[in-house]
Amino acid sequence: MFLVTGANGQLGQELRLILGDKAVYVDYADLDITDAAAVREFCRTREFEAIINCAAYTAVDKAESEPEKAQNVNVNGPKNLAETGIPLIHVSTDYVFDGQSCRPYKENDLPAPHSVYGRTKLAGEQAVLERASATFVFRTSWLYSPFGNNFVKTMLRLGAERDVLKVVFDQIGTPTYAAHLAQAVVAALPYLKKGSREVYHFSNEGVCSWYDFAVEIMAQGGRNCKVLPIESKDYPTAAERPAFSVLNKEKFKTSFGMEIPHWKKGLEECLKRF
Repeated sequence: MFLVTGANGQLGQELRLILGDKAVYVDYADLDITDAAAVREFCRTREFEAIINCAAYTAVDKAESEPEKAQNVNVNGPKNLAETGIPLIHVSTDYVFDGQSCRPYKENDLPAPHSVYGRTKLAGEQAVLERASATFVFRTSWLYSPFGNNFVKTMLRLGAERDVLKVVFDQIGTPTYAAHLAQAVVAALPYLKKGSREVYHFSNEGVCSWYDFAVEIMAQGGRNCKVLPIESKDYPTAAERPAFSVLNKEKFKTSFGMEIPHWKKGLEECLKRF
């Protein structure tokens, strides 16, 4: 039996569809992972093979004004889960990098986050790598799904309401379909053995800007909305985003023998479920 935390989020919901009754699913109302005593008690009476931690504070801009909340969920929560002694898969982000690279980031590249969100996610990684009996950290990027709030759903809604949208073209990365990430996490579970401590990068294949992604969403989603490219300076946000955060997935593909679909294929699969 597995434990999935943050089970009502995008990745958690996709894991439900794959794991079914092989896991216990909890969200904040069921288990506050920032409460160390509650985590210990919840896990003490159950024999979990592994924990998959999907819980996170993901409001990137809001984190700039709520650093304590982001720290509590993104650092203290994973630390508490790691200290149970149960093998742990922990999900992190491309925002741990500064975006100054000109090639896809490898797992051993030096992180240098520029936002509260990125810094707390990096600290969460470090906490589980130091404390867990076994852990895989999965860094991913630009996650979307039919569940919750995400860029795809926002673009489809705005594309139906407006004739023209402006989207930044100077932030480069890779959209990731949450169902594909869930499949990758489940495929990695059998390899999570005592003493394992690895970081893996996983996103869909390919590279694009938010502008390119928006154009493809409109095309595949049947929206007649024109998308115009703008620079990040013309769309200021509280948190600084990395200008380039493409992830190198070679380690994941070599370790688990999985092919990764292109991001356009992921979008196509996702939109069929809407």
